[in-house]
Amino acid sequence: MLERHHLALLRAVEREGTLTGAAERLHLTQSALSHSVKKLEQRLGIELWEKEGRRLRLTAAGEYLLSLANRLLPQFEHAEQVLRQMAAGERGALRIGMECHPCYQWLLKIVGPYLKAWPGVDVDVKQQFQFGGMAALFGHDIDLLVTPDPLHKPGVSFTPVFAYEQVLVVGAEHPLAANNYVLPEQLVDEVLISYPVPLERLDVYSHFLMPAGLAPRRHKTIETTDIMLHTVAAGRGVAALPRWLVEEYAENLPIVPISLGRDGVAKHIYLGVREADKNTDYVAAFMQMANQQDG
Repeated sequence: MLERHHLALLRAVEREGTLTGAAERLHLTQSALSHSVKKLEQRLGIELWEKEGRRLRLTAAGEYLLSLANRLLPQFEHAEQVLRQMAAGERGALRIGMECHPCYQWLLKIVGPYLKAWPGVDVDVKQQFQFGGMAALFGHDIDLLVTPDPLHKPGVSFTPVFAYEQVLVVGAEHPLAANNYVLPEQLVDEVLISYPVPLERLDVYSHFLMPAGLAPRRHKTIETTDIMLHTVAAGRGVAALPRWLVEEYAENLPIVPISLGRDGVAKHIYLGVREADKNTDYVAAFMQMANQQDG
C-alpha cells in the first residue's frame, strides 16, 4: 500500500539527488532508506529510479508519484499546521502569495490593521509565488493570492478589491512631464524600466505598446520600486506603475504620473482563494478589509 512516508521519501530523493542527501534530510540511515526504496519498488512491481553515476533519475512511474507527492504533501503539512494551531488555542494561519511587485505596498496597509483585529491568526507573505501563484494556491502552499491578472479556474474564486490606473511615470524635467497622456509612439526613443517579469505580464506592453506594434528603444529591469523610481527621477528612464503608488512617492521625489493613452489603462487588484476556504471567518474578514482599503 502506498503511504505518506513513501511520498516524502520520493520527494526527498528528488530534491537531494542522492540517497545520502535524502537520508540526511529525512534523518534516516542510508541503508534504511535504500531498504524502503527497494521494498516500495517490489510492492509496486515497478522501478521508480534509474542510476546515473552517483545520482538517481526518476523513471516515468517515479515522475508520476513525484507529481502526486508535490500535490498531496503540502496539503498534509498545512492540515497538521492548522491542527497544531487550533490545539494551541490559535485560529489558524493566512499565507498570502504575491503576483505583482507594487501590490506589496498596498498589502502592507491591510496587514497591520488585520493583525490587530485577528490576534489569533498568523500572517505570512510569500513573494516567491510572483509568477506561479495559481499552482501555489491549488497546491495549498498559500491560502490567498494577490494578483492584477486573475486566471479563472474551477475551485478558485477571485474578487476585485481595489481599482487603480496603470500610468507612465517620468522625471519632473522629462519632456513628457507636462502631458496629460502619452501615445505609444512617444515611447520608441525611451529607456523603459520594469520589474524583472516576462513582457507579456507587463501592462505597458500588453495593453499599450504591443497592440500598436511598437517597442521602446531599450528595456531594462530593476527589482525594487525605490531604486526604480529614483532612477526615473534622475532622468535615466521611464516606468509604468499604479497611479496611487506614483503619487505616494511623488511627495518626496520629482516624478510625474501620465496616463497611458487618451483613455488610460484601468486595472484591479484581485484576491483569489480556494472555494472551499472563502467562507472561513478570518479569510472572509481579510477580504472585507481589503475591499475597504482605498490604496
